[in-house]
Amino acid sequence: MSDKLNDLLERLKTQQRMLILAMAEHAGLPAGSALCQVSELENVIADVEAVAAEEADRARRA
Repeated sequence: MSDKLNDLLERLKTQQRMLILAMAEHAGLPAGSALCQVSELENVIADVEAVAAEEADRARRA
């Protein structure tokens, strides 16, 4: 994929994640609700992506 397309994809994923988290926070949903579970999953995905990016940066520098 091109750098421009990758950048756009990352922006879209970030916006989607922020929207899901905001919806879960403002809806006052119970902890077991599907939206809250998706919100928690989005947080984990963001953490994994951050670690993967750090590893890729380290590999490029080595």
